[in-house]
Amino acid sequence: MAAAPVWSVDPRTGNPREQVAVEATAEEVDRVVRAAHAVRGALADRTVRSAFLRTAADLLAEAQEHVIEAADAETALGPARLTGELARTAAQLRAFAEVVDEGAFLDIHIDHEDGSRTPPWPDLRRYKIPLGVVAVYAASNFPLAFSVPGGDTASALAAGCPVVVKAHPDHPATSELCASLLRRAAARNGLPEDVVSVVHGFDAGVELVQHPLVAAAGFTGSIRGGRALFDAAAARPTPIPFHGELGSLNPVVVTAAAAAERGEQIGAGLGGSMTLGAGQFCTKPGFVLAPSGEAGDRLLKSLTETVSGTGSGVMLDHRMRDAFVAGVAERAALPDVEAPVTPGAGGEHTVSAGFLTVPAQRLAEEGPHDALLEECFGPVTVVARYDSEDEVTAVLSRLPGNLTATLQIATEEADGGAAGLLAALTPLAGRVLVNGWPTGVAVAPAQHHGGPYPATTSTSTSVGATAIERWLRPVSYQSTPDALLPPELREDNPQGLPRRVDGSRA
Repeated sequence: MAAAPVWSVDPRTGNPREQVAVEATAEEVDRVVRAAHAVRGALADRTVRSAFLRTAADLLAEAQEHVIEAADAETALGPARLTGELARTAAQLRAFAEVVDEGAFLDIHIDHEDGSRTPPWPDLRRYKIPLGVVAVYAASNFPLAFSVPGGDTASALAAGCPVVVKAHPDHPATSELCASLLRRAAARNGLPEDVVSVVHGFDAGVELVQHPLVAAAGFTGSIRGGRALFDAAAARPTPIPFHGELGSLNPVVVTAAAAAERGEQIGAGLGGSMTLGAGQFCTKPGFVLAPSGEAGDRLLKSLTETVSGTGSGVMLDHRMRDAFVAGVAERAALPDVEAPVTPGAGGEHTVSAGFLTVPAQRLAEEGPHDALLEECFGPVTVVARYDSEDEVTAVLSRLPGNLTATLQIATEEADGGAAGLLAALTPLAGRVLVNGWPTGVAVAPAQHHGGPYPATTSTSTSVGATAIERWLRPVSYQSTPDALLPPELREDNPQGLPRRVDGSRA
């Protein structure tokens, strides 16, 4: 049987653009993984690794025009959005190069022999080593920052792990172009090109997570797809870590005082955040608790004006468009649900933004309205109107895990008056915001992009410097002669690495 073709499709029309590749067979996946495994030692030199990452960033920036053109043709995200995403992706590669150079990620601990302790301590030296080949499953909504050259790939390479990316079917041409740039960057730094490879096809993705030489996996996508791969990773004869980002409602709580103080501003900010990128950000605020009464009404009036002024948008593919149209229709048909701005089909290939409202008491207990507490991918949010803080607490207790949770407070509440609500939101998310909007994830050392299940399947972050920790494991050497130790653990610290010696920073 001939291998199935992989087509690049224009989401603005639904028409195929060009055949980019063919889906990888099981034999081809095996060959690619074995090739990656064979070259893992080439990434051992940290100086070469950091130079490789910087070269990749440079080549991506140099090819900006072609990369953005390809990505826009396949995603309809627009040149402005994609220009920013490319800059972020290049910056992320450079940031991980700095992480590699600095070396703190190795988490070096040295405890010298101490016979005075009970029981006595031997000489122990601990640091972290790369796991091996990492499988990366590219995201649909970020063809650069969470795909072939994105954070999972950059952090895994920084850790010293070769990467095999399962390309997303929504942007195969962009994936191939970016892979060629990464492989060229490897070659320019004397590395084998097989430190980065790409495969296509659903079956290839399943084969990849089950391959015995794949040591870990990173995924960004749907709950259904991510959970299936997570289960496959756990069911292997040798289970592997599976770091999956699956879905998030990203709740927002607006206090009564905040609505009274600046309801119009909050409504406009919410409208801009929930419609950004046609509502296809993983951090889109998809559920809002807003007060009943006049202040809440002013907020909704501002939200109505903002959303009504948003034109129709193109989603990443027609399957997602159809799921959005069906999903909002199902939710809008529930009792006591109203649509001040009706979301749905904007045209044959587009969607229109909107929002739904519902009394918060409808969500305090299990029932058909639970659909409103599930993510609906696209430009829609649900506003639940509450009459008391007890209703807020009751609804929050029923929410699943999230990437983000946002609290909008008034000036008078900043001195501690909102502490109870902040405490109620903290268990729900990996990033808690006050008086901001969650769309936009800064690539910063203190960032955490993750959260309780189903937001993610692990406690790790996929953004920021500590994302590298996902692809490492610790190992200790006991009573080992200095000449036999890895250079990072030798007594004279020839590489000048940060480390903790006998409990103190050295």
